[in-house]
Amino acid sequence: MGLFVTYFLKVKMRVVFSLLLAGLLLYFSPVMGAGKYKVIDVKNGGSVSGTVLLKGKLPNPERIAVAKNPDTCGTEDRLIKWVEAGDKGGLQNMVVYLYKVKKGKGWKDDTGTYEIDQKDCDFTPWLKIVPKGSKLVVKNSDPVLHNIHIRELKGVKPGKRYRPVKKTMFNEGQPPGSGDINAEIKTRMKDNFVRINCEAHNFMFAWMFAADHPYVVQTSADGSFSIDDIPPGKYKLRAWHPTLGLQQQKIKVASGGSITHDFIFKSKK
Repeated sequence: MGLFVTYFLKVKMRVVFSLLLAGLLLYFSPVMGAGKYKVIDVKNGGSVSGTVLLKGKLPNPERIAVAKNPDTCGTEDRLIKWVEAGDKGGLQNMVVYLYKVKKGKGWKDDTGTYEIDQKDCDFTPWLKIVPKGSKLVVKNSDPVLHNIHIRELKGVKPGKRYRPVKKTMFNEGQPPGSGDINAEIKTRMKDNFVRINCEAHNFMFAWMFAADHPYVVQTSADGSFSIDDIPPGKYKLRAWHPTLGLQQQKIKVASGGSITHDFIFKSKK
């Protein structure tokens, strides 16, 4: 009897462990977690537009000394402008998007391949919006070694200044003349924010937003934005800046309607 009970308990524990493991795999599956965005024919869609503004003094650039490859990178200190704004306070390099959209218009660029270049020891572009799961071609136009390190930012939440956890997605050296590197932009279920830096040059930075759907734009030089062809309904409109953080506002879009909403970010002291 004792042996039977022991055997039964072992079998039961194996079943429980198997079910738990299956549940964890299901939970962390990118496909199941994120859900699939459905492209539909949006008829008489609405729009939202506005401006993202900076309140307070524009932060001074961060000065970083150039310690390597002066022939290519230059000899003067690099001035890193983490925050850029126009004359009227409109914030550049902001990402504005609708949160958790399940269906709507399709992507304008459906090639699925995007590029980032390293030229004169700078990343080009500094900010890029790419569909989640798309292919990234990394180029090195410089005659020096670069090491691109792409990391997902976790723990970014609205209304909070954050120190997000950085999880490596891709980290590889790229000697001059070695050819392009092909990477894939994959983040976990709810994360969209990606930081890029060069491990060989501590003044090289860039950012990406891995989008779940096409309702995402980058602000213009004056901080303005516009998102169109939105199916009628209630949404959460978000604005993200790599260093100023994330804000969110609930909106309601009517059929054929147009609404306006501005975001105001406070300058870091």
